[in-house]
Amino acid sequence: MKKLPNTYVIIAMLIVLCAVLTWMVPGGQYVTDGEGRLTYEEVAAVPQTWQVFSAIYHGFVKQAGIIIFILVVGGAFSLLTATGAVDAGIRRFIALIGRKDKWVLVALTLLFSLGGAVFGMSEEAIPFVGIVVPLVVSLGYDAIMGLLVVYVASNIGFSSAFLNPFTVGIAQGMADLPPFSGMGYRIFCWAFLTVLLCLFVVLYARKTKREPPEEGTALKEETLSSRQGWILGILLLTVIALIVGATLWGWYMAEITGLFLAMGILCGIVARFPANRIADELLAGAKDILPAALVVGFATGIVTILQDGKIIDSILHGMQDSLDGTGEASSLAAMYGIQAVINFLIPSATAKAAITIPIMAPFSDLVGVSRQAMVLAFQFGDGFTNMITPTSGVLMAALAMARVPYEKWLKWAWKLVAVLLVLGLGLLLATLPLAPAGF
Repeated sequence: MKKLPNTYVIIAMLIVLCAVLTWMVPGGQYVTDGEGRLTYEEVAAVPQTWQVFSAIYHGFVKQAGIIIFILVVGGAFSLLTATGAVDAGIRRFIALIGRKDKWVLVALTLLFSLGGAVFGMSEEAIPFVGIVVPLVVSLGYDAIMGLLVVYVASNIGFSSAFLNPFTVGIAQGMADLPPFSGMGYRIFCWAFLTVLLCLFVVLYARKTKREPPEEGTALKEETLSSRQGWILGILLLTVIALIVGATLWGWYMAEITGLFLAMGILCGIVARFPANRIADELLAGAKDILPAALVVGFATGIVTILQDGKIIDSILHGMQDSLDGTGEASSLAAMYGIQAVINFLIPSATAKAAITIPIMAPFSDLVGVSRQAMVLAFQFGDGFTNMITPTSGVLMAALAMARVPYEKWLKWAWKLVAVLLVLGLGLLLATLPLAPAGF
């Protein structure tokens, strides 16, 4: 099978393609008339040539705040993971549940789904696949069950997140929406999809249950040290502070970045890490997430070329004309489909946000769809297809940890993804009557 180009090559090709379009697409712009309404007028296009290189610089400048945010949050969570508190907390949680198989599976599903919804658990779920798969196998289930309660659960939480800084936070920032606004309906979507997943887990458990290979080896007593307990408490307080700060005090990227940095450093201090160890872990985490941060600047170069070439409004106008008369529902469904398709080429949520949100946000205004619904379409389109796209590094790593071949997984998972895509469309269409109320 021919290897697909990586994200940076795809973005580079898109930048060049956009530069070519500036020579072919008529220029245009939206202006505000005397009554405050947006109207479209034609202007001369500005063909782009060598600007394909300077556009990347301008992209980094425009998205400097978000890039810093990603690097700091990545470093903070790396430091949190290095303390071992999250790992120990999950092990202790499993041990406390006991050998009530179905309760264990449902509890794990809820836990990992909540992780995806709150702090964007994605790559962080990979090590837990290696922990949970042997656990569920020892309980008498197959490896796919382990992937279901860890990888799929965290992915559903990621897709329907209400506090995920890497999707909701970034997309709303780019769409000029208050950070983590519209949380009520997102919590409903997360709860609805997670409850359905829990029911599916129980049904699949009944279908695949067999006698454990070795009775009594599934669970063992795990201890949670007082320091690890304090660290988990710090994580909980961070989440509470994030909710309160974003909803009541108007916190934005600077405040939220400082909050996560403080969380990471405080966790390192409680874990009794030397100052050098804390610095090393922060840098290691930032290094690991650097590609995701850099791709934001590169991807913004695409929009920079379109804006400087005076054709981005022309494209928006063309999209508006093509969907004109189809109604809000069709327009919202089209946005959802576009996000899902793009995800097969660019699985990075941050890259897709940088490419699509600046275009989709004003387009949603033109067709009468709320920006909150547009962001939710981005979330669903980005998340659900991640579970089958072979370009997703997280998926391939999780399958490797579980020792499940991709072909076997695809054969099993495609129906689940299809159902989720349909459910996502239904939840999106349900937002249309909510638009006047703020969603």
